[in-house]
Amino acid sequence: MSIPSGISVIIPVYNSAVTLHELINQLGTVLPTLASSYEAILINDGSRDKSWEIIQEICKTTPWVRGVNMMRNYGQHNALVCGMRLASFDITVTMDDDLQHPPAEIHKLLSPLAEGNDVVYGIPKKLPHSWWRNVFSRMTKRILAMVMGIPTIRDIGAFRAFRTEIRRASDLFQSPTVILDVLLSWGTTRFATVEVDEAPRQVGHSNYNFSRLVSQALLILTGFSTVPLRMTNWLGFIATFFGFLVLLYVLIQYFMAGSIPGFPFLASLVAIFSGVQLFALGIFGEYLARIFDRSMERPTYVISEQISSLKDKSS
Repeated sequence: MSIPSGISVIIPVYNSAVTLHELINQLGTVLPTLASSYEAILINDGSRDKSWEIIQEICKTTPWVRGVNMMRNYGQHNALVCGMRLASFDITVTMDDDLQHPPAEIHKLLSPLAEGNDVVYGIPKKLPHSWWRNVFSRMTKRILAMVMGIPTIRDIGAFRAFRTEIRRASDLFQSPTVILDVLLSWGTTRFATVEVDEAPRQVGHSNYNFSRLVSQALLILTGFSTVPLRMTNWLGFIATFFGFLVLLYVLIQYFMAGSIPGFPFLASLVAIFSGVQLFALGIFGEYLARIFDRSMERPTYVISEQISSLKDKSS
């Protein structure tokens, strides 16, 4: 494996004061073996604990660590976009702050990059969550792969490595709702995956509950894809065809039996068509909400403070 000239590690931080020191210690052991120059950018995304104070302490004693404090909590992907735009070196690695992504596994992400890929995902050999979340997570990733136009990718995760130059494809993007993986797909179609070991969560719990996973799936579909709109066209066609069949049935009944079905039959038809119409209106409402969000020109993120004492460090 060829050694990259430099690696930037982007870590969104949210209420992780307990794990930051250990995470930086592990990175300090691993990164010198992977690149001649390196940095870690810790993005404090509105933490409610002492994460920012810990980041400040680390930056004072560790010259290759940079700290960024957001004005409020913007979300994981917003923080990742912020870090991606601040990265100094040619390879960017993103990972979680809870030690579930072991720094010792980063080298596995770099090999596919050396083979010509532009984005590599580290996929755990075994998903660590409950069965229902694993199922929903897989479904969300399939949707995301479809939106990205990369059908060969079946697993997408937060542990990823990519060529930093890809960020140029989304330099002009400005929206409060963002999915980093979609932005990466604007710059390349060369994606790959590799299996990695994922450590069990040592402290805290995941911030992604069922409602948040559903919201993210809706964001992926209505924020970066026209698939739901096209689906409403098909629903409209199917409903119209079904209505034509019902009309044909009623006419046959009238001319053959001299009567037409009663109120329950008509009520069920009204319910079916009303449901289709409300579903279509809901889809249109989601798209209008995304358009409204972007028309307000709200920023993807706002930086409150930065700490940097970066010095190139040779291994």
